[in-house]
Amino acid sequence: MFLFISRPTRTLGNRMQEIRERLGADFAAKLDALHRNALRTGLVSIEELQEAFRKTRDIGHNPNRLNLLWLLGIMFFIMVATPVFYETISFLLGVRCFLPNNYLVWEATRPISDCEFCKGVKAPLILANLTMEEFAPHAYSSLPIIVKKAVAHWPAQQHLNYSYIKDLYESFPDSMESDCQFQHFNSDLKSLKDVWAMSEERSNLSHGAPWFVGWSVCHPGVLAELRKLYPRPHFLPVDAEMPHADFILMGYEQGAVMHLDYIPRLMWQAQLKGNKSWFLAPAPECDHQCQPLSFYVEPGDAVLVDTRIWYHANTIPKGQFSLTVQSEYG
Repeated sequence: MFLFISRPTRTLGNRMQEIRERLGADFAAKLDALHRNALRTGLVSIEELQEAFRKTRDIGHNPNRLNLLWLLGIMFFIMVATPVFYETISFLLGVRCFLPNNYLVWEATRPISDCEFCKGVKAPLILANLTMEEFAPHAYSSLPIIVKKAVAHWPAQQHLNYSYIKDLYESFPDSMESDCQFQHFNSDLKSLKDVWAMSEERSNLSHGAPWFVGWSVCHPGVLAELRKLYPRPHFLPVDAEMPHADFILMGYEQGAVMHLDYIPRLMWQAQLKGNKSWFLAPAPECDHQCQPLSFYVEPGDAVLVDTRIWYHANTIPKGQFSLTVQSEYG
């Protein structure tokens, strides 16, 4: 015969006893006194205490917390998932730079500017052709600089054009397969193959829509041949390194839209053919301290702009062909 003894129902007294045993009688007494005093003052009621307990219990289901999670999810989608999606589509479609350089991500993660670089700047510093020693005080400045006629003696100004560059690339069959950065800007040309496949009438704009493209010259054979036509700018400091890739920008009218360059060093650009108008603007957080500015460069000029901190765009006069060589130093 077995005797079953039912477990007594836990009462409020049992709970208080457990609290006393767990936390100590002194603490429980103070808690009881605080509870009684709160009720006695009339500032709170039993219902209000129960509501406070319920809110504390349900804090994990707080709608504000859910809103925060939704916000974090949206930010993740914009900054990570969207670029990954577009890069995947680019790979499947065989289109390089479907989302050029992930500018959306870079702009979202750009450090806030201190605005010191643009305070009081109303125009570029314009210098006559000068020596390395004369240029030294300005070599690593964030001030926009134009060195007039600095590259007018380069063979590139006479020999470099669309046909020359096309023939050079076609002499290296693997050059157009290399994984070099390509920017089509607003044109319908999506790769170097498209650029070299243009008809002669389209390439010289005697027929068809304007076009403007830029690309990194990272094929060693092509880069070596091009650099035979232009040296390192003579005014740059001795410690200014030439990278293992240069950049060519060429085309008609359209130019580049306002953007930042996400590059590690300062930039110089040699204007070989055509005129080009530049438009610079400070970062949005500097609008109240700085102002935008514009200027133009002519064939033979060198322009130096810290395009990592200055937003910049450029345009080419209607009907003109522009060709520039760009590189970094630092």
